[in-house]
Amino acid sequence: MSNWSEDQASLCESIADLNKKYAKSSCDETSAVSPESIISALNEFQECVRYLNTRRSTGAVLNLQSEADVQDAVYLMLRPWISDLISENPTGKVANRYSIKDFISASARTVIEIKFVRDSSHGKSISKEMHDDIEVYRHHYRCRTIVFFVYDPDSLIPDHQNLKNQIEEERVYAGKPLQCILIIKP
Repeated sequence: MSNWSEDQASLCESIADLNKKYAKSSCDETSAVSPESIISALNEFQECVRYLNTRRSTGAVLNLQSEADVQDAVYLMLRPWISDLISENPTGKVANRYSIKDFISASARTVIEIKFVRDSSHGKSISKEMHDDIEVYRHHYRCRTIVFFVYDPDSLIPDHQNLKNQIEEERVYAGKPLQCILIIKP
């Protein structure tokens, strides 16, 4: 009988050791994702697209021709490790206007807004679109960071650095900071 007790104690100790070793790396509801890790992943977007589009097999090829195509690719890239990533969730009505967030992670308190530059006119006006989004999202109780992921395949945004400076300026609303990050690819 003492061997059984010793075996049980040893088994419990082994399980505790495994839990200590692997619990932090598991992707469960309690594991928090940081905005920085989301930004880091999105900075690898083009590498993921390149890999799929140049592999030896005849499998999936990403043909990114619209905002919806880019949204799908970003979702497939982020969802496996951001367990609370929700897509296309409408915000409340602000100034007689609703906005559809592309993605939100409540645990990271981050909205991910995807943009696809369609033509040169859109490339010139995308700043206004993002500023309108900021105005709406600043009222959302779960949003402390907005990551704008802009896919500009034909390099139609006239001045990337100026746009980045405008979007990433420090913002505080009603005493609450709102961080805005801009990533432009490719």
